[in-house]
Amino acid sequence: MSGTNHRHHDPPRPLLITGVSGVAGYNAIPYFQARYPGRVIGIRQRDNWRLGGSGIVACDAEDYEALSRLFDEHHFAAVLDCAGNCALRSCELDPEMAWRINVLGVENMLRVVSGRNARLVHLSIDLVFSGGGTGGHVEEDQTDPVTVYGKTMVAAEERIRQADPLAAILRISLPMGVSFNGHAGAIDWIQSRFKKSRPATLYFDEIRTPHYTDCLNELCAAVLASRLSGLYHAGGPRRLSLFQIAQIINRVGGYDPDLLMGCPRIKAGPVPPRAGNVSLDSSKLATALGYEPLDPWPIEERWVPTHRDWHRERPRGENGSPALLASILYRNPQRNRLAG
Repeated sequence: MSGTNHRHHDPPRPLLITGVSGVAGYNAIPYFQARYPGRVIGIRQRDNWRLGGSGIVACDAEDYEALSRLFDEHHFAAVLDCAGNCALRSCELDPEMAWRINVLGVENMLRVVSGRNARLVHLSIDLVFSGGGTGGHVEEDQTDPVTVYGKTMVAAEERIRQADPLAAILRISLPMGVSFNGHAGAIDWIQSRFKKSRPATLYFDEIRTPHYTDCLNELCAAVLASRLSGLYHAGGPRRLSLFQIAQIINRVGGYDPDLLMGCPRIKAGPVPPRAGNVSLDSSKLATALGYEPLDPWPIEERWVPTHRDWHRERPRGENGSPALLASILYRNPQRNRLAG
């Protein structure tokens, strides 16, 4: 079970959430704003003008002066740093852009936070590993990213560990929730292909440890309120290949099984390079918290593929649909029952 039944102290406030256009940040902002009305601000890149709403401010983290003015105005006591450009191909084609957003933004945040006594929790990623082994990575494993994105995330981690030893870094995997633009998240991109009757090709041998954003929100709240510092893995307890994730989305959503294709990652093009088994062992985090913070995705075992044609099996009465997908893949049904 996730931490829904566990009582936590409230995180320091006012709270700043960066990167609200990404899946983790986009799902975090309504969660924290509902809990602490008027005490949570989210920032987005200035050029992302479509993303607006109460408490969302245009401010590029790589703009030190603008970020400093925002802190002076709101006197933030804590930062949940979800920022970063995770578009693998874009980062490969424009390494300077990737460095500016993923590293310079962190450097500026550290400069601003320094001396203000603000609590910092930073979200990193499993793609700091190449995945060339059997997975189950622990925090002490040597990083060896194969992508520009992964390399910039390693650099950002190093900056934080050197500058703010009291900060907490959570390496997450695939956050499973809705995305702002409807096709950026893992679920959204795959489902967008199926909705338009377009094929989607996913890899048999890229292994991740996905988790519900519902659980991730609760985890971030707990870590912000805690004194945890240093590096922790925060992947879900279930290992799934990208192909298996697509199988689940295809069958639960009731989409045409012929639209799903699979291949080994060696068949992928050279840009971007693909990681292998980057599954995370998150036992250190569970031990530190005293409970398992992340439920399996999907939470019900019956929706876990058992073979490569599993998504073609449609038992009578199953009735897969986009509505079912929204209720059990975008949201954690166990968490929402308990919360209700």
